Amino acid sequence: MCIHCDYRKLFEDAGVASTPNRLRVLEIIGSNNFPLSAADIHETLERSAHINRVTVYRILDLLVEKQIVVRIATGGRAAYYGMAPNAQHPAHPHFYCTQCGRMDCLTPETVDIDFHAFENTFPGRIDKFELRIDGICRNCLKKKE
Repeated sequence: MCIHCDYRKLFEDAGVASTPNRLRVLEIIGSNNFPLSAADIHETLERSAHINRVTVYRILDLLVEKQIVVRIATGGRAAYYGMAPNAQHPAHPHFYCTQCGRMDCLTPETVDIDFHAFENTFPGRIDKFELRIDGICRNCLKKKE
């Protein structure tokens, strides 16, 4: 659980009821230093109490819709989930290992993008920006040796 986030307040600010299952899902996402797949979230929830897999997907869809959580594409059918950018969680790029499927958060300073120049040349409105770098992680490279 992120010690800086008030999950109940995030729900309240988004106009969403803070049900026990929604709170559990958000706590799992917030307590990790890297994005999780829906299967990872469901598996973690199942360790303490039964929850239907469809319920987890519906909660995730709602949290993404209300911009409490972000859905991060992997390039395939799978997606990962992390906290949406807020005061405690700045927007940042991700690294996706194409070998093992792990996704890691990178610090915002890792990639320098001049958004002001982009906004000056792009004629539309930008609602979301997602940067994912694909490659092979250190652990997978070591396994190949």
